[in-house]
Amino acid sequence: MKRLTLLLRIAANVLPLAAALLCCLFAAGLTAQDMPLSDVLIDGEGWTVVADGYGFTDGAATDVEGNFYFSDVSKGDTINKISVDGKLSVFAEQATRISGLQFGPDGKLYACQAGNPGKILAFDQAGKQTVIAENVQPNDLVVTAKGGIYFTETGKAQVTYIAPGQEPVAAGTGPSKPNGIALSPDQETLAVSDYGGENVWVWRIAPDGKLEFSQPYMTMRLSGAEQPSKGDGMATDAAGRYYVTSAVGLQMFDPTGRLCGVILPPQAKPLVSVEFSGPQLSYLYVCCGDKIYRRKTKSKGLLYFEKPE
Repeated sequence: MKRLTLLLRIAANVLPLAAALLCCLFAAGLTAQDMPLSDVLIDGEGWTVVADGYGFTDGAATDVEGNFYFSDVSKGDTINKISVDGKLSVFAEQATRISGLQFGPDGKLYACQAGNPGKILAFDQAGKQTVIAENVQPNDLVVTAKGGIYFTETGKAQVTYIAPGQEPVAAGTGPSKPNGIALSPDQETLAVSDYGGENVWVWRIAPDGKLEFSQPYMTMRLSGAEQPSKGDGMATDAAGRYYVTSAVGLQMFDPTGRLCGVILPPQAKPLVSVEFSGPQLSYLYVCCGDKIYRRKTKSKGLLYFEKPE
């Protein structure tokens, strides 16, 4: 992951064309070490249903204890919680049209709410909501350890940034339909999936939170030559691997941007959101249509709200 950060720093200080060439050359040279799916998946362990009967599940998130959170968009309009011991409860009611969810360093659960106007919300531990920003078109978001919020606005084809206590500002462009969003373990790189294209884009995060030097760094597998990737929700593990939900399944990339493989979806319904959660953050949870699934892995997730090591 430090290699990618260094790569982006170098690229940010040279001419755009030379920067692009540097990215290609360095990326090609950093692929010597394989990180196959077998490094993550456990033989004999498959997807298991942990919650069902919903309209459309989305917004996968986890807290520090490994409790899993998700939204029910089209049926209950709720944010729900699956505790580490498997108990299911409603965390917040009247949570309409919630797509992205992530906890912040203040212990609040931040959310993207679609609508006219769209909003960025924060829910306290009691499930009470506060408006952080409105008149936006948010799809998915991440919250850094410094309290900065990055979110995708798919309709505007941009990434937007909210510095702590500030108003939203346009921060980055590149993907045709920016959707899922994730951070590197050191929080010096931001990655965004393109629902309408074939790439995951990355930016270097400057010390002041601004995004610098965008590049289409990862190439997703497509279901057909003329089909979009439908790249959606994203997550990162402690080893710096990126996980992206898509039309063909859950795609895994190593820190250099190389595709390691595709984990097949648990059912033939939209696979839209992913997060590591559960005991030791060692379970992959996915929102897939009307159900929540999980599977045990050899890997471990990241808590973006914690200060990077």
